[in-house]
Amino acid sequence: VKAFIGEQVLLKCSFKSSAPITDNLVVFWTYQPAAGGQMETVFHYQSVPYPTTVGKFKDRIMWLGNVANGDASIAIQSPEISDNGTFICSVKNPPDVYHNIPQTVLVVTERGLSFQLTSAALLSILVFLPSITVVILLLVRLGRKFRVVKEKGKPGYKKSSIEVSDEPEHAGTVGCQGKLREWCLNCV
Repeated sequence: VKAFIGEQVLLKCSFKSSAPITDNLVVFWTYQPAAGGQMETVFHYQSVPYPTTVGKFKDRIMWLGNVANGDASIAIQSPEISDNGTFICSVKNPPDVYHNIPQTVLVVTERGLSFQLTSAALLSILVFLPSITVVILLLVRLGRKFRVVKEKGKPGYKKSSIEVSDEPEHAGTVGCQGKLREWCLNCV
């Protein structure tokens, strides 16, 4: 089980018993340091939880199990790197005897960077970054084009196309205002 310094870690233990669960059921959690050494009991359960009152795990082990459901799990509060080692969960429910006792190796490390690049963020970066680059390049190119046109023409004037019409002017239109009105009506 991988854990991070200061963050609660769950040590799971499940069991099955052919005999009914009674007050005689006993759960023991023992610990052996990673460097080796003496095994020590860090938690005991018999009808009620009995966390250790001495040693490095004093006041840091919580009972999360439910023996009626075959669960004998515990949690370690504020794990430290010195907690690395092997935890053994032993459940005895007389007359059942177990031969395969599960072992949990705990590895406590420092948490790395909390930044994780999700697939959505990666996709956004791969789509939007090139798009923004293309837009900026087009705007720069467009700006240069307008600057060149302005430099070639007279200052303050822009070149524009003039549309020539083959239709004769109507005699009924008077002045510029009449011509503009006639032209607008033809367009609509």
